[in-house]
Amino acid sequence: MISFEHVGKRYGAGPPAVGDLSFEVSDGEICVLVGPSGCGKTTSLKMINRLVEPTSGTIRIDGRDTATVDVDVLRRGIGYVIQQIGLFPHLTVAENVATVPRLLHWDRRRARARVDELLELVELPAAEFAQRLPGELSGGQQQRVGVARALGADPPILLMDEPFGAVDPISRERLQDELRRLQGVVRKTIVFVTHDIDEAIKLGDRIVLLNVGGVLAQHAAPADLLAHPASPFVESFLGGSRMVRRLGLVQLRGLALTADGGVSPTVAVDIGATLREALDAVLRAPDGRAAVTDAGRMVGVLDTEAIRRAAQ
Repeated sequence: MISFEHVGKRYGAGPPAVGDLSFEVSDGEICVLVGPSGCGKTTSLKMINRLVEPTSGTIRIDGRDTATVDVDVLRRGIGYVIQQIGLFPHLTVAENVATVPRLLHWDRRRARARVDELLELVELPAAEFAQRLPGELSGGQQQRVGVARALGADPPILLMDEPFGAVDPISRERLQDELRRLQGVVRKTIVFVTHDIDEAIKLGDRIVLLNVGGVLAQHAAPADLLAHPASPFVESFLGGSRMVRRLGLVQLRGLALTADGGVSPTVAVDIGATLREALDAVLRAPDGRAAVTDAGRMVGVLDTEAIRRAAQ
């Protein structure tokens, strides 16, 4: 667990970059820091691995004050991925991924096995990519190598500072999907910085929304944030389509469904779908209703009114 306890950061006599910030990140979750420019997202992230030292307050990892840990030891237990990727251009992909294992003096065989494992994990097979140079890869492929490198020594914590901000929208969406897939395999505690609320909603198990000056505006799960903004600032930052966004977070499974009334709808949607996918099916249906199926068996019916109620 990572905990911020009244953490602040001030540069000189000016206003604080981060002011009295308190929140917790549970083990194995993706916590996304999001907010407008000047809200202290990146500063807060960098205080976790002490690239920036807090002016006040305490940051703890598993209950231990990070200020009491040797900074090199601290950073070797935390993976770090940045927007600019930062691969060494003169080193091969394999050599880049093996950076931290080399610093930890792993033997060559163990390091090579770890590199092969990580490249397979990020879907860049070692046989094809290990000996390439970063300049021979696309931006999305380079970012995957950056993630693999951050996971090199299997750190429990991964910090990601707008890692997908420099790639095109199609690659960005694929990388977001890839991160969710990877998280299902490796289950790291991830703190992720973005300025994009849609990215935060898609990736985060919890969202820390900051206001200018590093002031905590709201800390909540994405669905709760969208349904119950804590202030006019939060509501404004989420924008006018927040309930539409929420439709993409709520699954049909577990909802109370109406019976079919003896009439079978012509359009069907699986019970594992989201309300957003169900709404698409309902709007395509000639009678404005969609059957909900589970393993091919119809278990209920949805219409726009049922979707509206479920979205509240």
